[in-house]
Amino acid sequence: MKIGLHFGSFNPIHIGHLIIASYIANNTMVEQVWLVVSPQNPLKPSGSLLNEYHRLHLVQVAVEDDPQLKWSDIEFRLPRPSYTIDTLSYLSEKYPNNEFSLIIGSDSYMNLHKWKNSEIIKRDYNIFVYERPGFIVKSESKKMHLLKAPLLDISSTEIRKAIKKGKSVRYLVPNSVLEEIVRSNYYK
Repeated sequence: MKIGLHFGSFNPIHIGHLIIASYIANNTMVEQVWLVVSPQNPLKPSGSLLNEYHRLHLVQVAVEDDPQLKWSDIEFRLPRPSYTIDTLSYLSEKYPNNEFSLIIGSDSYMNLHKWKNSEIIKRDYNIFVYERPGFIVKSESKKMHLLKAPLLDISSTEIRKAIKKGKSVRYLVPNSVLEEIVRSNYYK
């Protein structure tokens, strides 16, 4: 099976994340997208993150009814901080019958050279790059696939701020995720 890996803190997961994942599952060679919850991104401070298991639960709730989207806690069992190349290598060894690809925005792609073993990622894995406003990239190889996926200007940071101020985030996150955030009093 061809699996696209969409990594993120998902703090919280929102409609924008799901639109990208669904678009890729429906418009590329990728048959299924795994949303890989990163417990600790080496390029981001962890102080503002909701507990990793709570973030994972929100992702589980968000994708539970979609057979093309799956959640993954694989990085919970790998050394920290999480490095994409280590996760890709682990999954490729554990599931040799699957073909794994990376899904990232053009903003992240512009920083790929800062990632651990980025040259191996570019050489060995298909990379699906969805265009983000202000971050134009050009295809560098036949393994790089540029996409004009539908984008929404939604930010997990802005969602957290709105929740903290008592404002509605309805329509920014799936209803099931909103219910869980309210029920569990997250981000207050």
